[in-house]
Amino acid sequence: MEEACDLPEGKLILRTLAMPADTNANGDIFGGWIMSQMDIAGGILSKEISGTRTVTIAVETMKFIRPVKVGDVVSCYGTVEKIGTTSMRLQLEVWVEPVLRHEDSNCPYFKVTEADFTYVAIDKTGKKTPIVKHGC
Repeated sequence: MEEACDLPEGKLILRTLAMPADTNANGDIFGGWIMSQMDIAGGILSKEISGTRTVTIAVETMKFIRPVKVGDVVSCYGTVEKIGTTSMRLQLEVWVEPVLRHEDSNCPYFKVTEADFTYVAIDKTGKKTPIVKHGC
């Protein structure tokens, strides 16, 4: 019986390759590097939504599910959870395609990390500004 593969939630925002320079002492990709990729992806999506500059103000419920290895293709997906007057909460997921290693699975990719990121729209002076665009 073939196993059912889960699918990423949301829009593909960022895709990159895990490199040897990004490893931790265990030889896996450093969690901070993964988190920074998520923040880059969230920053892209939040700017598309707001049409203005944004800043990260919170990261909640960060969950590391599986390790990422050197050579894995890392993809960040995002979903809008809530849009307020000046802020928005995005649910971000990281999925991996293990191109250079064999996984004991019929699924070509799997989720490795998820978290909620909150961004605030700001004006040219760095002050909060209302979100008016709501696009993406």
